[in-house]
Amino acid sequence: MGQRVSRNDFEWVGTEEPHASRRKIILEKYPQIKKLFGYDPNFKWIAGSMVLIQTLALFVVKDFSWSMLIVASYLFGGILNHSLMLAVHEISHNLAFGHNRPMFNRIFGFICNLPIGLPMSISFRKYHLEHHRYQGDEVVDTDIPTLLEAKLFNSTFGKFVWVILQPIFYIFRPLIINPKPPTRLEIINVIIQLIFNILVISLIGWKAMIYLVLGSILAMGLHPVAGHFISEHYMFAKGFETYSYYGPLNWITFNVGYHNEHHDFPAIPGSRLPDVKKIAPEFYDSMPQHSSWTRVLYDFIVDPAVGPYARIKRHQKGLQT
Repeated sequence: MGQRVSRNDFEWVGTEEPHASRRKIILEKYPQIKKLFGYDPNFKWIAGSMVLIQTLALFVVKDFSWSMLIVASYLFGGILNHSLMLAVHEISHNLAFGHNRPMFNRIFGFICNLPIGLPMSISFRKYHLEHHRYQGDEVVDTDIPTLLEAKLFNSTFGKFVWVILQPIFYIFRPLIINPKPPTRLEIINVIIQLIFNILVISLIGWKAMIYLVLGSILAMGLHPVAGHFISEHYMFAKGFETYSYYGPLNWITFNVGYHNEHHDFPAIPGSRLPDVKKIAPEFYDSMPQHSSWTRVLYDFIVDPAVGPYARIKRHQKGLQT
């Protein structure tokens, strides 16, 4: 468990991120893909039903023992909340109501955020859209671990701890790497979430609130659905910085596993990403891909060639290279 990683630096490249150029090539060959652009009219009903189910679950778990509460948080509540986080991801791209109704998307993001327990929908969008536009940028892309993370968690046991602590890094890393002043919508997001949390505690009890927050935290760490955090951009094959996963967990994560397809076409909702692969298979079948998010977590922890350093980075334009 003390084996150290074999890398001592990130993979620095001088090329642009690959998705914009590949998008252009694919659209030139398959212009019919443009018909997949737009929002999914069924999405709001699916995500809204998940919010309702999680809210109703609070009246069941409020009487659980503490041990049962933890199990329920990990096996049920956490999965549902992680799925809602990925619903927020869809909403961040305006795929719930379309680009013509941005405030409808923001309001629905507030709603899907409620069972997660921690206000994140607006802040996530602010940083996530930059991750798409500036993938790998040493300053702007806050999806990349900090140098301190890479240095501290550079052994098998260290990576195991790092995976467990992923929620902390995802929450606080943007504030360290690329801090931004809070926006009006972020403040509204916080106020709405606090009101909801207070109502849950007052009307249902502390156990219900703990169930929500604990589930969100557990399902972002050492959990099968959290494998996508690592599978998406950690360099398991040299030179490849985005990876897709085509397994069954896509059914409960809005097809976030189709990650090359998503970065190539962020204006296409998750429900239609499999169609992208069907139309243009030669662009995706030959690229390295993952078959299991659980296996991704295992390989990340035990393989000395993979770790927080295994990310492709680019120097920010204007900074010394």
